[in-house]
Amino acid sequence: MKATAGFELINKLARDKTPFLCVIDFDKSNPLVFPLDSIDPAELLYRISGRGNTKKRPLPKTLRSWDKTPVTEETYRKAFDKVQQRLHYGDTFLLNLTFPTELSTNLSLDDIFHSSQAKYKLWLRDHFVTFSPEPFIKIAHGTISSYPMKGTIRSSLPDAAKAILNDPKEKEEHLTIVDLIRNDLGIVARDIQVERFRYIENVKTAQSDLLQVSSKITGRVLEDYWPNLGDLLEAVLPAGSVSGAPKKKTVEIIKSLENYSRGYFTGIVGLFDGRAFDSGVMIRFIEKTEHGLVFKSGGGITVNSEWKKEYQEMIDKVYVPIV
Repeated sequence: MKATAGFELINKLARDKTPFLCVIDFDKSNPLVFPLDSIDPAELLYRISGRGNTKKRPLPKTLRSWDKTPVTEETYRKAFDKVQQRLHYGDTFLLNLTFPTELSTNLSLDDIFHSSQAKYKLWLRDHFVTFSPEPFIKIAHGTISSYPMKGTIRSSLPDAAKAILNDPKEKEEHLTIVDLIRNDLGIVARDIQVERFRYIENVKTAQSDLLQVSSKITGRVLEDYWPNLGDLLEAVLPAGSVSGAPKKKTVEIIKSLENYSRGYFTGIVGLFDGRAFDSGVMIRFIEKTEHGLVFKSGGGITVNSEWKKEYQEMIDKVYVPIV
């Protein structure tokens, strides 16, 4: 497949060791690429693993209101049942189903960028803000690493960590994604191995703390990877944790069921500093639309999923990590 202009520009900048930021949408149809020295902080702000273009941090704003209006249970259930049909037909084994939730808050998108705590943050003026805890891939010294995040539970629930680690559905879902990511990395790397399997991270929010389950998968990148970084990204996107398996067919089903455009939600934001690449999946995402703010969220569906639990997880993910 011929790379788009955006992916070709990533190839060129990486080949020339020119630092850049890339923002790639879920469909890979409109990648944005910004050499770091060209970024105007009045239009775009980023912070990737502690590095960014914000020199002075404004005082954090207080979150006074956070009113969310998700899709109805009936709307969610109809889509969920259609996913179950496709699962039972064998068209997909795991599908990440998402919906937009209407949001009202006293904070602006800029306020949320500055006040939230996350590994991967991006604010694009008058468009969206993302504050994601999930890495996508990191490349340094010839090693590529991926950290799929699958499994979320409120930490306030009794024995929350034990409950999610022992849940058969959650384990099956995580295994499927780990296997998918191993295969994806195998396209661009060798010596693939799972270094850590199903470890728990705590995410603090203003609403309630969450526990999320991740794994770490690594490999050795094939030769001459920097001049082909754009091609590498195009080959492994969209991220398996936000699409499903098998990926190509599952993405087709997602587009037929969700009835809205994900846009840059569940795409990635990446930073190349001239020597290494670090990127995150944009899974906590607020978008400005003509009808107001929407928070896009969802979760993985398998044959063992229960629709009420999945519906609640979608709502639980509508949070902002401000403490």
